[in-house]
Amino acid sequence: MNTLEDEISQLSQDFVECQKILTALGDTNRQYLILEMMKIENCSGVRVVEITERTHLSRPAVSHHLQILKDAGILKMRREGTKNYYYFDREQSAIQRLIDALTKAKAITSMLPDDIDSDEA
Repeated sequence: MNTLEDEISQLSQDFVECQKILTALGDTNRQYLILEMMKIENCSGVRVVEITERTHLSRPAVSHHLQILKDAGILKMRREGTKNYYYFDREQSAIQRLIDALTKAKAITSMLPDDIDSDEA
């Protein structure tokens, strides 16, 4: 049986493995791009130019943010000739790893003692 220290140590490793997705989701421009891509509702993918037209960002900035989202495992990219199409990873394994880490963190914190002094509450 794992001790609390073992669980916390494993959680630490889980968060290290989730650093790319946490970084990707932590930026407001990338959050905005994700939402705009969802609004486009094109399952086959969208091009940088389509996203640029819907945002306040330059084409190089959109490309940069899409690359970070791709590296984090949120998006995938398909190339057709000279055109790149970005779409959401259907397997969502990176997002599932993050959900699992957060679920584990919630379970661990619920087992920790409550140090709030009742006089201060």
